Amino acid sequence: MTDERIGEDLWSAVAALPRGSGIVFRHFATEPTARSAIYDRVAKIARQRRLMLIRRDLARQPIRLGHAHSIREGIAARRAGAEAILVSPVHPTRTHPGARPLGVLRATRIARAVGLPAIALGGMNAVRFKRLERLGFVGWAAIDGLTPRLARDR
Repeated sequence: MTDERIGEDLWSAVAALPRGSGIVFRHFATEPTARSAIYDRVAKIARQRRLMLIRRDLARQPIRLGHAHSIREGIAARRAGAEAILVSPVHPTRTHPGARPLGVLRATRIARAVGLPAIALGGMNAVRFKRLERLGFVGWAAIDGLTPRLARDR
């Protein structure tokens, strides 16, 4: 997931993604012209590396993502047409400082109850995903966890 906090580390993070990965382009606070320029650059890299790219502000997205902080929100997302859900925050995250994380067990309960492909978000990295993958999660998303400098500082 992209975010303004990444800054220039965005490019090394995108370059480090394995083929078949995806990018959720956000950059909501960026001025529209600059946001479009960043998106165009990310899109070019995504095409070259065969990465999925979702721009969160467009009506037509390759996959309809829902958000779930609870079973109720997840079920509402499914009923609204979501094809996959972002379950968050699994672990403490800088995006929502002070927010109570779900933890692995509660996040897993949400994912299983909703019955859609579940993507873990919130304090995630590759090591943490290995456990969640065994519990049924199909993927993980991150901002800091994909940025080498920020992942090191965790």
